[in-house]
Amino acid sequence: MRGKRQPIPKAPTRIVGLDEILEGGLPQGHTTVVSGGPGSGKTVLGLEFLCRGAMAGEPGVFVTFEERAQAIRLNARAMGWDLAALEKAGKIAIIEARLPGEEIVSGDFDIQGMLAIAGGHVKRIDAQRIVMDALDVLLRIYDDSKRERSELSRLHNWLADQGLTSVLSVKTHRNDNQGSQYEFLDFMADCVIRLDHRVLGQVATRRLRVIKYRGSGFATNEYPYVFGEYGIVLFPLTTTELAHQPLGPKISTGLKGLDLMLDGGFRSASCILISGNSGAGKTTLASTFAQAACLRGERVLYLNFEESQEAMIGGMISPGIDLRPSIRDKKLLIQTAMPESAGSDNHLNRVMETLDRFKPNHLILDAVSACVRMGSKRAAFDFMMRLISVVKEKGITSILTNQSSSKGRIGSDEKLSGIGFSSVVDTVVQLRFAETDQEITRQMLVVKSRGSSHSSRRQLYVITDRGIVFPDSPRRPPVRAGKARRKDGGK
Repeated sequence: MRGKRQPIPKAPTRIVGLDEILEGGLPQGHTTVVSGGPGSGKTVLGLEFLCRGAMAGEPGVFVTFEERAQAIRLNARAMGWDLAALEKAGKIAIIEARLPGEEIVSGDFDIQGMLAIAGGHVKRIDAQRIVMDALDVLLRIYDDSKRERSELSRLHNWLADQGLTSVLSVKTHRNDNQGSQYEFLDFMADCVIRLDHRVLGQVATRRLRVIKYRGSGFATNEYPYVFGEYGIVLFPLTTTELAHQPLGPKISTGLKGLDLMLDGGFRSASCILISGNSGAGKTTLASTFAQAACLRGERVLYLNFEESQEAMIGGMISPGIDLRPSIRDKKLLIQTAMPESAGSDNHLNRVMETLDRFKPNHLILDAVSACVRMGSKRAAFDFMMRLISVVKEKGITSILTNQSSSKGRIGSDEKLSGIGFSSVVDTVVQLRFAETDQEITRQMLVVKSRGSSHSSRRQLYVITDRGIVFPDSPRRPPVRAGKARRKDGGK
């Protein structure tokens, strides 16, 4: 007969995104092994687990076999963690257990002495967590696999007797994608986490994967992570359900003619793609919306991957769009970056930190086509999908521009978005050039507008020193027959 399911107790790591992957945290009172190559962040993960636990009322002990205690304190300060203050308050104890380089194992040398010292600190501060960093350095002194297993078993039993939630970090070989040379640790531990630092398309990226977790479910994929301003940040997509906010009421685009074409404007909390050739006026249209939103008292975050702030502001003066008052009023924040300066994960983390700090109503990204320079088309796709998911969950209206290769026709998904994500876009506005025998004109078309009626006609427009102007006044889209029937009671 099927009994009642009883989840195992867990210790929250409070590391951004990790508890979601672990479905609550690390196994409380049990051992977790964290392995990875150089630069993957093993020490940082262990320190953050310990510091966040100490600040939440769960004291912990950090045992370092490789670095000096003072170096650990300095590295922690870079992440905003004051270990010295936590030590003074009796919430953390640091044990420097480095072995001299000339250490020679002989006779009955074992780890009992180190465990006795650690046990004294555990009792002194009533520790509930312990991190042993670079355990492989200790194990290297044994030139006997049987002795290694014997000492690891002794350590495992001691941790179990103490009832501590423990994290043991070990190195993997540079070319080892499977794990560490101390496989017995993986079998012994209740949870195994693998960290990986790799280079793809000349861009460094880091990935985390949970290999096993006894007694608990967990997210099984690889997940990107970065070192943020205050610790590790993971970007898990672990839920099967979407948590996007519903589309809100109409908001003005800043152009009366485009508002008419869209039957009132963009839907708030929607994602809008402005696609067109170079020089078609994508940035001008996006800046028009930004200026109008700021004049309404709304906040706009403008991400520019193609121009500096000064170049963008200067360029918009010509069509009569002065963004400087909005910047002075702190309604508009322009954030610029070279796409190739970092991987897509670092760019996403920077945007997320700005979203939390600035709390905009709207986000503009200029341009999607530049994001491919973050490493690859796949990296750009992952960046855009995660960003769109985040802003939709927060109810933020987003406007994305993209330099399209479409030549006059209604572009395919690939041509409109550049990287094949336009299916998650709510509204698509296509800008194009139309060539005649005498001149080149510009035309605007609303390809789609989810949840709203819209004009299906191409509309001529001109970029002047007063902004975008429609020579022929656009008309509202015709009322759908279905709407008329509903007004008549459904008859």
